[in-house]
Amino acid sequence: MENFILQLPTRIYFGKNQIENLGKAIRPYGNKVLIVTGKGSVKKYGIFDSVVDYLNKDGIKWFEYSGICPNPRLSSVTEGIKIARENNIDFILALGGGSVIDAVKAMAFGIYVEGDLWDYYLEDRRIEKALPIGTVLTLSATGSEMNGGSVITNEDKKQKYPFFSYKLTPKISILDPTYTFTVPPDQTAYGIADIFSHILEQYFSPTCGAWVPDRIAEALMKTVIHWGPIAYKEPKNYIARANIMWASSMALNGIIGAGKITDWATHLMEHELSAYYDIPHGEGLAILQPYWMEFALDEETINSFDTYGRNVWDINGMSDEKTARESIVRTREFLDSLDLPSHLQDVGIDDKYLKEMAENLEKRFNTIGRFKILKRDDIEKIYRMAL
Repeated sequence: MENFILQLPTRIYFGKNQIENLGKAIRPYGNKVLIVTGKGSVKKYGIFDSVVDYLNKDGIKWFEYSGICPNPRLSSVTEGIKIARENNIDFILALGGGSVIDAVKAMAFGIYVEGDLWDYYLEDRRIEKALPIGTVLTLSATGSEMNGGSVITNEDKKQKYPFFSYKLTPKISILDPTYTFTVPPDQTAYGIADIFSHILEQYFSPTCGAWVPDRIAEALMKTVIHWGPIAYKEPKNYIARANIMWASSMALNGIIGAGKITDWATHLMEHELSAYYDIPHGEGLAILQPYWMEFALDEETINSFDTYGRNVWDINGMSDEKTARESIVRTREFLDSLDLPSHLQDVGIDDKYLKEMAENLEKRFNTIGRFKILKRDDIEKIYRMAL
């Protein structure tokens, strides 16, 4: 295992009616809150009203900024920063899923940035301070409720880039599985694909001997494989929603990546796709992940895929190579069970920008991936395999 530093500062309030703790949880950090939401479902299903009721009961003044869309835009972040500055906000509360949370994180440090906020995403600059933030989660997917990562899209430049700082980790997160009961089936499926991909990106690694994070990762994958389709087909199944919600947080809070060199090539390739085509992140991952696996499987990586097949998919009685290949087939079948697309053409993407997207990744990173290092031609080949 590699040396590592792990910091998990988020206080989690998990379960039914945990919204009751919202006011007292925020109070230590401030009393002027900006509530940031998406397109309106939180109001439609009464979640917004519950939030403001408990803030009012604790005498916390609140302001609202709504309309954050999937693949959150830099322009939306800029507008949110303006509102926060005008009202001297001292705490920002994300009420929604990963897109809302990612936008809030950008606002939290952007309020202190005098120049171009996008430079921090372009150059991965260090930040000195950020407003404290919290989340009330309504979609299990990105794990943003328990980490310092933010992914923002610059719509003018067709760029979608990540940024990370421990200073952006939420101070508190309310995780009530009942808040995900009304998530539409397709959004549920996208979230499940995102969770599963997060685990795979950290599981497949050149690091040897990382027994603890690998066994935890396998348990999480088996959890998602079992409960994901149930949550998809039975949206009000509390046990399914609860297990998927906690798996979402555990998949990207640092635990299963601790002591490991991690990959993230599939995510970087998908960021290019959704920057150009604005498709849901989980949808893009569902398409690309099995093709990355097919490309990554070779003589040097076969043992990792064999272990994945045996420990996650319970494949026995086959040779190492057959187990490895069958594990990729099972992965695709799992994604198919959620009615997710398996080809780029299924979501209206042709080969027009594939070369350009591969070149973009080469210009920014030279190569991507750590488990399997990908050059520009490799990236383009995977895109074309996915057509």
